[in-house]
Amino acid sequence: MTHPEFDFQINATDGAARRGIIKTAHGDIRTPAFMPVGTVGTVKGLTPEAVRETGADILLGNTYHLMLRPGSERVRKLGGLHKFMNWQRPILTDSGGFQVMSLNELRKIDENGVVFKSHIDGKKFELTPERSMQIQNDLDATITMAFDECTPFPADHKVAADSMRRSMRWAKRSRDGFEARKGYGLFGIVQGSIYEDLRHESIESLTDIGFEGYAIGGLAVGEGQEHMFSTLEFTTPNMPADKPRYLMGVGKPDDLVGSVMRGVDMFDCVLPTRSGRNAQAFTRFGTVNMRNARHQEDPRPLDEKCRCPACSSYSRAYIHHLFKAKEILGSVLLTWHNLQYYQDLMAGMRAAIGDGAMADFALSFHAVQEQGDIDPL
Repeated sequence: MTHPEFDFQINATDGAARRGIIKTAHGDIRTPAFMPVGTVGTVKGLTPEAVRETGADILLGNTYHLMLRPGSERVRKLGGLHKFMNWQRPILTDSGGFQVMSLNELRKIDENGVVFKSHIDGKKFELTPERSMQIQNDLDATITMAFDECTPFPADHKVAADSMRRSMRWAKRSRDGFEARKGYGLFGIVQGSIYEDLRHESIESLTDIGFEGYAIGGLAVGEGQEHMFSTLEFTTPNMPADKPRYLMGVGKPDDLVGSVMRGVDMFDCVLPTRSGRNAQAFTRFGTVNMRNARHQEDPRPLDEKCRCPACSSYSRAYIHHLFKAKEILGSVLLTWHNLQYYQDLMAGMRAAIGDGAMADFALSFHAVQEQGDIDPL
């Protein structure tokens, strides 16, 4: 089987919003794209076939978690992550940097990398740019992420600058340690907290190295939506226009709409799956808590316009019952629904960009969301 070159084609724009296709060894990714999170090689509660039915083109896995269990070498011996988890389409793997940095007292960082203790059994590991590249190669990631330090928020200018520059040195080592293969890509990660000069310096450093795509890291870490959007406004216009732009760890539906309008192409977040396991559904009318007693005798579907099994085959009353009875099926159905909602949202934005109607789409989205779930019982 011959693989295509890793390539990004933009086929429509509307303001800063872009619609395109990323060509990879494992198939095409339609952008703007939302990547369901399969941290340990599974999207919790759903089969890969179910995830694909929602419209997802790509999943996200995590280097840190998979290196601890079952181990990247074992995954490689078993044919790589695509075969291991039965997902033959593109997979992006987070480098592990964010998870390692969040360990706080369990890790020690220096110029070489990070030494940390496993949250599972306390065993000591070292993760460096070179090791991260090796692990992601073992996993056969379609898109590999450069190893970086996720700058905490808040951080003063000097702390943010030192952190960003270390990440840029690690980015060069990641590039050098990456095994180039046809149809596979390595993404650099722009850091610099909320400081415009640091974000611009980071972009310049990364573009000098050269990557197949560029991510925006260090946002959605507590700065709030206003700071996130303002940071995007001075960051994305300076990023290479012919490469995919990936905003890491974002987010809520209105975060996605606002970020697409500011030039972002790719997203990932645990929110739709985590919320689904905790009885929160995302709908056209806002979020709905399915544990609320008002649903207990409601025969209507969660959203009559949604095609997922939760909406096409079950009532609000039944889903409410499942959560009150602590039945696993409730989490499965709401996870499926939430991922369907997110994929439908992305498809709607792709269509709107193609029609030159992204501003109207955003106005309509916000108007309906602000009403909330006000359908009469």
